[in-house]
Amino acid sequence: MAERTASAFSLRYSVEATVPAAASVVWGLLTDAAGFPSWNSTVTSIEGDIALGNRLAIRVPISPRTFRPRVVEFEAEKRMVWQDGALPMFRGRRTFTLSAKEDATVFSMVEEFTGLMVGPISKSLPDFGPVFDQYAADLVAAARKRS
Repeated sequence: MAERTASAFSLRYSVEATVPAAASVVWGLLTDAAGFPSWNSTVTSIEGDIALGNRLAIRVPISPRTFRPRVVEFEAEKRMVWQDGALPMFRGRRTFTLSAKEDATVFSMVEEFTGLMVGPISKSLPDFGPVFDQYAADLVAAARKRS
């Protein structure tokens, strides 16, 4: 179940799931921008190649806004970070981590908003907890189909 933690200058959501598939399968799902909406009900579309240094255009059902993070870390089958905004005002950073666990992969996703504007901005943000839970559930289901 997704967790939420907040303070004056940060807001953090996280979720973890054990996916019954190899990291290569999970990574393939997480890095296929065009295929994302076919398995992930929390994403309407992703434009751009999910690769180090690239900027993405992400549309989601819970917001009319297009999010434009840049891929700032990319370690195949292990870790990826998308980031938008800049400190000290406001920065969003989503970290995906994969780790092997017997015949499965532990998937972790953390979204952290930091900066001076977190307090005012957080009041207008939706509750990402259910979205993160659905994201993880969709990933588990899609990986099962591919394994």
